[in-house]
Amino acid sequence: MFQESPRSRARVALEGAQRFEAASGLLFRDKTLLQRALTHRSYLNETRYLLQADNERLEFLGDAVLDFIVGEYLYHRFPEMREGMLTNLRAALVREETLAAFAVQLNLGQHLLMGRGEAESGGRERPATLCGAFEALVGALYLDQDLEAVKTLLFALVEPALPEFVDIAAFKDAKSRLQEWSQNTYRATPRYHTAQANGPDHDKQFTVHVVIAGHVWGIGQGRSKQVASMDAAANALAYAEAHQYDEIIPLPDLLPPQPDEVADDAGETVDG
Repeated sequence: MFQESPRSRARVALEGAQRFEAASGLLFRDKTLLQRALTHRSYLNETRYLLQADNERLEFLGDAVLDFIVGEYLYHRFPEMREGMLTNLRAALVREETLAAFAVQLNLGQHLLMGRGEAESGGRERPATLCGAFEALVGALYLDQDLEAVKTLLFALVEPALPEFVDIAAFKDAKSRLQEWSQNTYRATPRYHTAQANGPDHDKQFTVHVVIAGHVWGIGQGRSKQVASMDAAANALAYAEAHQYDEIIPLPDLLPPQPDEVADDAGETVDG
C-alpha cells in the first residue's frame, strides 16, 4: 500500500479529471463529480484516501438515468415498434457489453483512478469496470448539468450502432413471438438444435434447427449459436405468418420428423 499526502491525491484526481475533459470534450462545472466518476474503489483501498469517494453511487444513479433516457428515446424514435421489441432493443443498448464499448470509445479506462494491483490485472480493460465507469460518468453528468447533456453524449454513441441493435432486437422478438405462437397453436415450446458447426474456431458457422412438436419449422445460420437460433426462429415465424389465413397450416417440408430433444447448458439443444 502506498502513501501520499491528501494534497497530492487531490491534485492527482483534479489533473486526471482535466485530462479526461480535454480528451472527451465533456466539461464539468463541478469537477469533484467528474473526479468521483473516475475513481475506482481499488484506488481508495490502496491509498486510504478517505476524502475522496468511489464511483459506485454514481454508477447506481447512471444506470437509472440510462434506462429512462434510452426508453424515452426508443419510444419516440420507433413509434410503430412493438413493446416486446422495444424491450429487447433497450436491453441490448444498456447491457454491460454495449456500455463497455461506449466507454472504450471515450477511452474511459485509461482515465480511471485505479489501484496498482487492479490496473496490472487488466482492470482498465475489464468490461464490468468499463460499464460501471460509463454509468458513473452518466450519473455525474446528469447531476452536474441535466438530462439534455446526457442525451447529447449518449445519442452520439448510440446512433451509429443503432441498425445493428435493431436487427438483434428483431431476432430476439422473433423468438418470443414464435414461442407464443407455438404454445397457442401446438401447446409446445420451440426447441433449438445445433445441427452443424463448420469452420475454424475463429470463424465458425453454426446451423440451428428450431423444432416444434417434432417437426423442423425453421433453419438458421450465424457465427454464433445465439445468432443462428434467432435466425431459425425468424424463418419459422415468417413461414407461420405466410400461412396464417390457411384453415390448416401445412407442416414445413424442411427435414424429416425429429426425435425429442433436451436443452444443453448453453440454452441450445442436443439430441436426446
